[in-house]
Amino acid sequence: MTTLFVVLHLIVTVLLIGIVLAQEGKDPGMKGIQGSAPDTSDSFFNKYGGSTKQSMMNKFTVTLAVLFLITTMVLVILAA
Repeated sequence: MTTLFVVLHLIVTVLLIGIVLAQEGKDPGMKGIQGSAPDTSDSFFNKYGGSTKQSMMNKFTVTLAVLFLITTMVLVILAA
């Protein structure tokens, strides 16, 4: 049973690292020099914030973080 949770924990860890690295930063970068904020642009992705790729990635990140927490706690309990 411990081996199952270790393997699950490793899979969740690798997926969590990958999804965090794949996300875009909130830093405006070179746009900040001009004084424009990243939220002021009126594009498709800003109008429909609930159904964008970034929104789905955020939800997936939260789900993986919760799974990471659960598998970590289960492994600690099994080790005790």
